[in-house]
Amino acid sequence: MRAVIMAGGRGTRLAPFTKVLPKPLIPLGDYPIVEIIMCQLRDAGYCDITLAVNYLADLFKAYFGDGSRLELNVDYSLETKRLGTAGPLSLIDRPSAPFLMMNADLLTDLDFADMYDVHLRNDAAITMALYSREVKIDFGVIEVDDQSRIVACREKPTYNYLVNMGIYIVSPEVLDYVPYNEYYDFTTLVDAVRADGKNVMGYVFDGEWMDLGRIADFAKASEDHERLALAASEGRGLGECLAAALDEGIALEPVLVAD
Repeated sequence: MRAVIMAGGRGTRLAPFTKVLPKPLIPLGDYPIVEIIMCQLRDAGYCDITLAVNYLADLFKAYFGDGSRLELNVDYSLETKRLGTAGPLSLIDRPSAPFLMMNADLLTDLDFADMYDVHLRNDAAITMALYSREVKIDFGVIEVDDQSRIVACREKPTYNYLVNMGIYIVSPEVLDYVPYNEYYDFTTLVDAVRADGKNVMGYVFDGEWMDLGRIADFAKASEDHERLALAASEGRGLGECLAAALDEGIALEPVLVAD
């Protein structure tokens, strides 16, 4: 099976660290984030991986090469300008079967193989992984009617939303909707596919999901990342180590290496 990992962003929210390394190559313990992702995908049966790169692209190529070190087949798709969250799909070779697409700055114990099976069973054009997030409003929320009369008051309410995890299964025909080498967001793609009557599914997930796109995520020190690295040094696959650590309730927080 094939996976496309979106690794072309500049990671401006993580500056100044991303002046030296692209965000997906910043280490979690001894391993770059994207390497952990790639090993998880390998363990789930995704052995052909395309890295969609832009910023500091040569560092990805130098580090991963053809992927043989990780027992993967790795190729690269280079965007020369910002193409949004879906535009890079216009540059890849059209696959013959549904493929997984995901961002390169997240960690999760989601079952990638099960998500793929659900996509096939539903004959979906797109399946999007969804996560429930609780948002607390720190103010009193007031509702008014069209005459500005107050009709409801809620003191510091809490709302629950399903949010996009940045992980998708995409059927090949969906690529026909993506304009070639133009800026195009994935939400726009979803709307276009839905408007055409295609089946777009949500895959609701309630396990572990960590979005590592903000500097606050990397500012936290972690005592448990060493356990992950130790398990890897004992010969266990990185994907297996991450899943085992998450199953044990370990809070895996990324650490920047100062030297």
